[in-house]
Amino acid sequence: MTVILAAERFIEHLYENQSDEELQKIQRYFKTGDGEYGAGDRFIGVRMGTVFQIAKNFIDMPVAEIESLMDSDIHEARAGAMSIMDKCARRKKTTEERRQELYDLYMRRHDRINNWDLVDLAAPHAVGGFLFDKPRHILYDLARSENMWERRTAIVATSYFIRQGDLDDTFAIAEILIDDDQDLIHKAVGGWIRECGKKDPDRHLTFLDQHASHMPRTMLRYAIEHLDKEQKEHYRAIRSEEQHA
Repeated sequence: MTVILAAERFIEHLYENQSDEELQKIQRYFKTGDGEYGAGDRFIGVRMGTVFQIAKNFIDMPVAEIESLMDSDIHEARAGAMSIMDKCARRKKTTEERRQELYDLYMRRHDRINNWDLVDLAAPHAVGGFLFDKPRHILYDLARSENMWERRTAIVATSYFIRQGDLDDTFAIAEILIDDDQDLIHKAVGGWIRECGKKDPDRHLTFLDQHASHMPRTMLRYAIEHLDKEQKEHYRAIRSEEQHA
């Protein structure tokens, strides 16, 4: 692989695996065009599983070349950049210097991370994994950002902490985002609260006791997904009573 052409070669591999049939499938799952959901994205029709397989062969791509992929208007190229960052950040032999570079790139070019899948691909390890043994105040800044994708990064990055049994930041950031007006934030917060429940069921229920009454409907639905029927009905009733009070 010629280093200077790494991003270009990655995109060539994408076109080798392009399919019009796949393009039609993709367009049913992603919101593109005008507005907040990946504005300006152009899909070419490559299965995400194939994108991730290609990324495995470019895991040592220089950061400058990863940034070139992020600058592409091809969504699969940008998803590939996020996948490379994720795979490299996960790898045990990756140096701390390389992890720092990936984290810095993610933060510096968050303008190119403008869809839920891009956030979810790289935030857990490139951001959360990097910050695990460091101060995490940046996540609270992101949680208060006007940019919804930065807010999603704030909560999604904590998934790494959850896996380590460290739940404090997830609950704290969820409280910041509890009144967010975006559905994709509601889903992320609810989903991550649900995952906290797998580690600490009592704390999960305590959070719901405090917040279920004013949680957005989608957030609550995700947060209580794994509870038993009676518990679900209980928290739905609390919310319903508050909404009609």
